[in-house]
Amino acid sequence: MSSEPTSTKPNPPERSDSSSSSSETQEIHNPVPIRPRLPNRKSSGTLIVPRDSSQVGPVEPELEPDDVRAMSPRRTSEDIEVMGREAREELHKHARALQDSLLMIFNRIEAVREEHDKLDNHNKFLQKYIGDLMSTSKITSSTRGRK
Repeated sequence: MSSEPTSTKPNPPERSDSSSSSSETQEIHNPVPIRPRLPNRKSSGTLIVPRDSSQVGPVEPELEPDDVRAMSPRRTSEDIEVMGREAREELHKHARALQDSLLMIFNRIEAVREEHDKLDNHNKFLQKYIGDLMSTSKITSSTRGRK
């Protein structure tokens, strides 16, 4: 029987110093990920097509019904023309409303200007009237003082 106790715990990893090998440091760090390889592409072939070929010109793609491109709205020239006409009508209505509003503001300014001129004339008349009253009251008061 030995006097040393036996332990069932594993020994903790020892720290490596600068003299240790690089294989021990590889175990501590995560491995470097490897990029997946790109799939090989097929050659697009020649882009030169004879002028008389049926391949010249736009090719209509065949789209499945559930393809997003098939669900996008396609506008014909008539649709675009109608949309343009409606936009022009809306712009015309908006411009007309702005012109009417401007005309109302102009008319209101003219009415206020006329009212101002009228009140200004009344004010001048009253000032002249009061001045005349003051001058006549001075004349009458000075003639009474002499008697």
